[in-house]
Amino acid sequence: MRKDFLPFARPSIGEDAISDVADCIRSGWLVMGARTARFEESFSHYTGARYALAVNSATAGLHCAMMALGIGAGDEVITTPMTFAATVNAVILTGAKPVFADIDRDTLCITPENIERAVTKKTKAVIPVHFAGMPCDMDRIEAIADAHGLAVVEDAAHALGAEYRGRRIGAGRGPRRLAVFSFHPTKNITTGEGGMVCTQDEELAEKIMMLRQNGMSKGAWNRYAAKGRADYDIFFPGLKYTMTDMQAAIGNSQMRLLESFNRRRDEIVSFYMSELSGLPGIILPKPAPWPHKHSWHIFTPLIDRDAAGFSRDEFMLRMRERNIGTALHYRALHLYSCYREITGASRGSLPEAEYVSDRIVSLPLFPAMTDEDAEDVVSAVKEICSL
Repeated sequence: MRKDFLPFARPSIGEDAISDVADCIRSGWLVMGARTARFEESFSHYTGARYALAVNSATAGLHCAMMALGIGAGDEVITTPMTFAATVNAVILTGAKPVFADIDRDTLCITPENIERAVTKKTKAVIPVHFAGMPCDMDRIEAIADAHGLAVVEDAAHALGAEYRGRRIGAGRGPRRLAVFSFHPTKNITTGEGGMVCTQDEELAEKIMMLRQNGMSKGAWNRYAAKGRADYDIFFPGLKYTMTDMQAAIGNSQMRLLESFNRRRDEIVSFYMSELSGLPGIILPKPAPWPHKHSWHIFTPLIDRDAAGFSRDEFMLRMRERNIGTALHYRALHLYSCYREITGASRGSLPEAEYVSDRIVSLPLFPAMTDEDAEDVVSAVKEICSL
């Protein structure tokens, strides 16, 4: 057994980032400014999005997206129950109602067929979630959206570096299309907390620029600079969702490391897939049938309770006893009291999501993991499954 505890995730922050954060503090400019603009520019270049707008969390980004699209009371937004609470909270906080559509248990993504079945006259948007970094079948989802006049907001919190049919997630296509990324410490890159909204739609970008800063005219952040203007206008009530330059200083460093981070994630996942293949009790992730590149934010096998002889929760406890951390991503949202009451969905409503929710577990996966760390994880899993 390991002597020290291996966490499920740990961020890798370089000395250049630490130095730049210190320089930022010494400069006296701590809030959104030149470093944030530089981060947005590099993110836009990487994803292929015309606009990349930094915010203080992906939750804020999703909320801004809903508001910019005019989603409100009486509207419905279709999404998956296999996601973090933020996805549906952003819908609810506009006064709209989230509507759950079931997933495919192999890809863990919402299916176009289930989206189509959930569309009503009240539907205004769909939020596909690229679960764990696996891109959803976006061509078919966008075809449904086009047929019904719906907006599409990709929850890309897991998907930085992922590709669908040769296109990076975040590039988007056309009006009323957005993608939202997360920079939480567990994600493929981090800024501590933070997020980014990407779009090709100029009108939506303009709205989000103002929404994230109290509805103020864009560029108002630099009114205290040497060449800034003291006056500004306010066009509508907004929120305080801006990223700070201290966060962006970390983000600029992280963007330079992103490709090497993702390569290391691929290496660890390849090792897991090879070593755990055929192990009784473990159902490994399966590739989607459409062309894609997985970004492997998390590695999420399912515990086959019948074959294993123990539950997912028991598996997590036994891993912890061996000094190895795991995590649960996610319990299906309609199984929580809050969302059950809001949506009317309950156990039995979404069988595929429930099957996954009852079995899914996240094994350790982060770039700083050593080969020995990965071997310890595999050894622990094999030992538990052989008991």
